This record gives sequence, C-alpha cells and structure tokens, in this order.
Amino acid sequence: MSITSIRLADGIDKPLESLANKLDRSKNYLINQAIKEFIARQSLEESRWADTLEALESIKSGNTIAEADVNAWLNSWGTGERKDPPKC
Repeated sequence: MSITSIRLADGIDKPLESLANKLDRSKNYLINQAIKEFIARQSLEESRWADTLEALESIKSGNTIAEADVNAWLNSWGTGERKDPPKC
C-alpha cells in the first residue's frame, strides 16, 4: 500500500467527516472507495468510446442494417413468430 497526501477543496472536509461518522468508516476508506469508483467509471467510458469508434468505422465501411429490418425483428418479439436478428 502506498501513501499519498491530498489537499481537499474547501467545503469537502466537513461533509466527508460527517459521512465517515455516519457510515462508521474512516475518511481514508471513503476516499479510497471514491477513487476506485472513479477509475472504474473512467475505464468504462474509455471502453464505450472504443466501441463507438469501432461502430463508426463499421458504418464508414458500409456495414449497416436497414431500419425496416430492425423494426420488423423487434416487432416480432413477444409474438409466436419471433424472427432472427437481421445481419449486415
């Protein structure tokens, strides 16, 4: 485990202390949890951005599905005659 010091912005220390007391956790624990969640969120955003770029390249290459085909497939859901998903 490494040690890093941080400066908390004005208005953060008191609410953090209050939350730590309420949850019976240390401020250190709460800060670590917040950082873990932030890193996970950033990782997810990067993954979604990569997926978006891949999708855009696919569209540029002409790999698309007609809206009517998608709608027909979706409208078949919940019926006795569910269609297979459309393909490029």
